[in-house]
Amino acid sequence: MADTEPAQPVDRKVDRKLLELLVCPVTKTTLEYDEEHQELISRAAKLAYPIRNGIPIMLAEEARPLEV
Repeated sequence: MADTEPAQPVDRKVDRKLLELLVCPVTKTTLEYDEEHQELISRAAKLAYPIRNGIPIMLAEEARPLEV
């Protein structure tokens, strides 16, 4: 019987051209890329949108509120 290891998160690079096109779905303002935390930050909406497996999740209900 083979040992199976739990799936590890895949750290994929996000396409810079894609990042230039994306805007906050709430405020329609530009986003900042936080590479360390794999998030797109909307200062205007005070939200951080997650990036999972290299794919930005641009849903307000998936976003993390930023601390003031």
